[in-house]
Amino acid sequence: MNAITRLALAASIALGGFAVQTQATAAPSAATAVASQYVAAADGTPLYVKDWGPKNGAVVVFSHGWPLNADSWESQMQFLAERGYRVIAHDRRGHGRSGQPWVGNTMDQYADDLGAVLTALDVKRATLVGFSTGGGEVARYIGRHGTARVAKVVFVSSVVPIMGASPTNPNGVPEAVFDGLRKASLDNRAQLYKDIAGGPFFGFNRPGAKPSTGLVDSFYVQGMQAGSKATYDSIEAFFHSDFRDDLKKVDVPTLVIHGSDDQIVPIETTGRATVQLVKGARLIEYAGGPHGITDTHKDRLNQDLLDFVRQ
Repeated sequence: MNAITRLALAASIALGGFAVQTQATAAPSAATAVASQYVAAADGTPLYVKDWGPKNGAVVVFSHGWPLNADSWESQMQFLAERGYRVIAHDRRGHGRSGQPWVGNTMDQYADDLGAVLTALDVKRATLVGFSTGGGEVARYIGRHGTARVAKVVFVSSVVPIMGASPTNPNGVPEAVFDGLRKASLDNRAQLYKDIAGGPFFGFNRPGAKPSTGLVDSFYVQGMQAGSKATYDSIEAFFHSDFRDDLKKVDVPTLVIHGSDDQIVPIETTGRATVQLVKGARLIEYAGGPHGITDTHKDRLNQDLLDFVRQ
């Protein structure tokens, strides 16, 4: 880490993520420019933030999936920013360009970190969009912090209301899948990411599918930017967290978008179950859509998001 980057992160933590300029006419220093890309979590962990589009535009905030980072939303963010929206996404702690603390890789902490981003940027009346694990982050944020800053919610291929099988969720994903993921993460997580991306994530394992080396490589690169401890702990967070009580606190317009052929987070016990728990929620199913519809169905998803935020 070079001196400018170290200075920037120190400034970020001390100042809660705000770039400070002592004189209105002063040009920002390189350190300030870097520091302005970060928000400090409550424990001081630096959280990398993208903040695109006009600052006076209606706000859409994106929470990413495992083991990715804010770059996974680039198609949706560019599309909406070009249409006048302010779009924000952060790298979850332990992922991407954010800090990699040993502790705090839990859904409660993820939710509080999202809250730190919204507070630092003084976000109001935002549409929160959560993909996969990010959907759990959004639901838990509302469960812990309410909807004072929230106008609308979108769950995309989300793990809510609960992903893993349990006595109260017998049709969830079997515990053996959880055990396999954790073992593979320890044994060779680089290969795990290539196998997930090259197979079920984008549906490339289906007959007639045309795999994209670019999408597989992007997933792999983002995954390997994350820390091994964070991604390992996060499997527990997204697999076993129960968001049913959190969803009952969602009192704003809600859209659920899910692929009917999602092999990672099956729609029957997640997307379809979510609309039963959130009053007035609407479900859009992408027929034959895989888990990674943010890329495989990005044009349709972009338009569905635009239509929803415009309502």
